[in-house]
Amino acid sequence: MDERNAPAVIHSTQAAPAVMMVRPAAFGWNPETADSNRFQAPAPGRSEAASAAIAEFDALVAALRDAGVTVHAFDDRPEPACPDAVFPNNWVSLHADGTVVLYPMLAHDRRLERRLDLLVELERRGGYRVERLLDLTHHELLGRFLEGTGSVVFDHVARIAYACRSPRTHTAVLDELCAELDYSPVAFDAADAGGTPVYHTNVVLSIGTGYALVCAAAVHAPQREALLARLAAGGRRVLVIDHAQLAAFAGNVLELRAADGARVLAASQRALDSLEPRQRAELAACVDRVVKVPVPTIEQLGGGSVRCMLAEIFLPRTAQAGSRAAVGDIA
Repeated sequence: MDERNAPAVIHSTQAAPAVMMVRPAAFGWNPETADSNRFQAPAPGRSEAASAAIAEFDALVAALRDAGVTVHAFDDRPEPACPDAVFPNNWVSLHADGTVVLYPMLAHDRRLERRLDLLVELERRGGYRVERLLDLTHHELLGRFLEGTGSVVFDHVARIAYACRSPRTHTAVLDELCAELDYSPVAFDAADAGGTPVYHTNVVLSIGTGYALVCAAAVHAPQREALLARLAAGGRRVLVIDHAQLAAFAGNVLELRAADGARVLAASQRALDSLEPRQRAELAACVDRVVKVPVPTIEQLGGGSVRCMLAEIFLPRTAQAGSRAAVGDIA
């Protein structure tokens, strides 16, 4: 993990104070997404995998809550079957100005994950205020996709939206999103060690309050230095991982904010174990607490890790909500 110039920690609203998570009801390997997601690998035993995924989900919820992070956990519906429902960040993002964005998704069965009833229940029980619904799903009719904060990594301080182009990430949708939210788009290209385009930006790049973690080797060479310079310009410490660590989901991490204001890094055990001791120390120095949970079933069959399981909630709170505690699990 190379370190670029960037001294001071930035105090900002980059880290969300709460997350929405969806407990899977029909988790499994999804053939509709396999062509564009090389992180997926099929495995036998669907029922055992579904049970294991639920256990991994519950362990992450508990660990985040123990670290002081507000978690709003919802149960997925058994029907229609949504094998990737555990990754809600791909269909929705919830912003500080009260905007909720619905995103166009490539796989037809993933579009079934979008549930307005969850958003209504989140607003009601969590005490959040939704001011606007920005629906980008019409792009599906044109074969153009942008899968939430899988496709887009936001720098909320500088108001930049980073996105690596792929079959799941179309720049026309990115441009519309940025025009609506008043962010600047930064599109680039990235590939795995075999030269296949990386399906989602959030496995290549993570931006926290004081760090930007990126697999520089994955970025198209002519674009690499400009991207690294852009990341460093925000005053963050730029930390670089390699292709092997990318494949272990080391880039698929997320900084959150605990109720006491502490910066909490959420990551999988596989992701952090792939880092060298020096790299782990550099990343840990950028936060106050580290949550490390094994999610091997979700990583192998789902092709996503801890960050993909977390839909950040930046929504404003109602006056009545005050300092209301986290709601419990919601069916």
